[in-house]
Amino acid sequence: MPSPQAVTSGPELHSPKESVEPQTPERGARRASSGDAWPGLGTFRRAFSRTSQRASGRTSEEELGLLRRSSRFLLRSLRRAPDDSPAADPCQDTAAPGHSPEVPSSVMDGVSQQWPTGTGPEEPETEAGKSVADLITERQLLEAFKQLQRLEARLVAEKASHTFEQNPTGFARRAMDVCLHYDGLAAEIAAIVHETLGPDGVDAATLAELAQVVRAEEQAHPVSPADGDFLCTPRRWRQHWEDAVRRSAQRRVQQAGAGEAPRAAEGASGLAQLLAGLGGLIRGDLRKVQLEVQPAYAAAGFPAWEAYLRAYHSAVAQRLQELARDARGCEQLYTLLDWAANVYGSPNFLGAPDLTLSTEPLPALLAPEVWARLESDYTSFLETKIVSCFDSILQIEQSRWAAAKAPDVLQGRYHTPLSIDVHMLVAEHVKAAGAISAELEATTLRICARALGLFVPRFEKAFLESEAVNEPHLGANINACEELRTCLLARFPGTFMELEKPLVAATCIFQKRLLQGLQCDVQPLFRTLCTKVWLTQDTLQPLMDKVVAFTRHLEHVAPPLGQETLQEVHRYVVREYLAQALRPCERFQGDERMAGSQKMSLDAQAISNTFQGLGSEATWLGQAIPCVATILGETDKDNIQLHLESLIRSYPDIRRDHVLAILTLRRLGRRRNRRLLQHAQDLLKAAAKAGGSGTSGRRVLFEEIEVSTSVDMLITCI
Repeated sequence: MPSPQAVTSGPELHSPKESVEPQTPERGARRASSGDAWPGLGTFRRAFSRTSQRASGRTSEEELGLLRRSSRFLLRSLRRAPDDSPAADPCQDTAAPGHSPEVPSSVMDGVSQQWPTGTGPEEPETEAGKSVADLITERQLLEAFKQLQRLEARLVAEKASHTFEQNPTGFARRAMDVCLHYDGLAAEIAAIVHETLGPDGVDAATLAELAQVVRAEEQAHPVSPADGDFLCTPRRWRQHWEDAVRRSAQRRVQQAGAGEAPRAAEGASGLAQLLAGLGGLIRGDLRKVQLEVQPAYAAAGFPAWEAYLRAYHSAVAQRLQELARDARGCEQLYTLLDWAANVYGSPNFLGAPDLTLSTEPLPALLAPEVWARLESDYTSFLETKIVSCFDSILQIEQSRWAAAKAPDVLQGRYHTPLSIDVHMLVAEHVKAAGAISAELEATTLRICARALGLFVPRFEKAFLESEAVNEPHLGANINACEELRTCLLARFPGTFMELEKPLVAATCIFQKRLLQGLQCDVQPLFRTLCTKVWLTQDTLQPLMDKVVAFTRHLEHVAPPLGQETLQEVHRYVVREYLAQALRPCERFQGDERMAGSQKMSLDAQAISNTFQGLGSEATWLGQAIPCVATILGETDKDNIQLHLESLIRSYPDIRRDHVLAILTLRRLGRRRNRRLLQHAQDLLKAAAKAGGSGTSGRRVLFEEIEVSTSVDMLITCI
């Protein structure tokens, strides 16, 4: 290629070092042969090397490729320049020189080798004697940009005047020089962003000047030129600045707790420490941004807070997704969910009432599918954990039974820690899940309800098979089941409805076992009733003494169930008394029958008074024994029908066999027995037709009394 013609475009600008050196003839010849009055790249390369050292190792293959593509573009420009056709715009490429945020010195060294030794243009100087590279190094960004803008305008004007028709290489060199200076300015912007949140920080004046430079570039290059001139193409430094903010946030978030990934064996403690460190770093950085960085940018109308907030939010989301992939176990999963929902998502995360994290809607910290997977894994681990907790509760109860220690009496009731343990277990996990989300709370409630529903039958079976089955422990377990039923249903009315059946069933079984103990103790005493010995001795008193002693335990049972059990004892005593009377071992006649009627009336009064004193509300039981006693002692046979009618009305569950047994005791004539029996059957049919089932609520008495058919009863029927 022939040597380009020398072109004089104005006074020469020298670097500070070269301005004091005498110009030798050889050097002047090199400048004349270069055809360009622009200084070389030496000073710019040295200054850029200092900038690169501050950036601490940001050289990458991407940056090397960037300069190679810039060189290829300039060669294309050289081919098109003689025809005065528009040069292709390297700045439109995503990796073009005008867009590179960082150009390290190692890259610049490679670029400088493109120029022959001694023929490269020298560094331009400002009117104050400082080169553009020095201004960039000293972070006089606005002054450097203004100088570059003047050089750019001069170069565009010379190109428009066809000055470079015969010297396209000179135009390419000067264009490359301008582009590299713009890239150096962009790299310095990135370096300032990188240092802003570092330990030394950046002063407010530098930040304000950075914002002014970005705004000035946007005003200087508002849109791409129609002729495709790359020199006037928008540099998009605002995007470069936002990218630098994003890289800075990612770097700082990744460095928080680096190398401290928690292992599954560490449980939640390691992860909690890592998240605490991460939260402290984010809190400190964002508070610094809002209190120091944002005011500096605000003077130029720069939305620094929003950019940093988005950058940190994105970086935290990326970090949490990395941690979520490695989270194991119920504790680690919950720690991660809790930090995302309650720590980072708290309005007080930044630690000051006037600082808030969310000034605009931000995307979810974790993607919906990631959040759903974490909740699913957590609930799977939680289900196993809750079952294990119920196993531990059962083991604790079994150890108490084995110790043969009587239950405590708290506030007048037998007490076992079972109810408190279950309440604390459910409340703790439901509250923790509710702090994450309503959906997780509902899932946890269902898990607890299902686990408790399986636990109750196991507990019931284990207790009944133990050696601790006695009145105090039975009373304590009845109280515990009642507390669980009432409290859990009241607190969680929808979820725990299915628990009512197993809890009520367990309570009924404990009550039944409680009554069985009394029955085994007093059943032999009923055999002495309605005998000839009974006529002369008080055989009822020993039985009632045992009943009274038993009912003392019912005073320590919850009132609804204690009263219910007391009424059941009352019904049992009346029923067994009647059963003994209706199938006596000995028959009374004459005076013995009258004496038996009187003794039965006295016993009925004693039973009624005793249970009334104990607080039984089963007053409906009071007429059964006296009515039978009245029939036995009635001297006016015509009144027996009235007594039978009263008995049938009061106890609709009475049957024909019971009436027949009563008539057998009374020993009436054949015709009268037939008439009374027929009348009783008519009354019973009328009651059944009217809808009476014979079991009005729990008022069952005669239905549970079995009456055997004896010869006397057959004779009575005949």
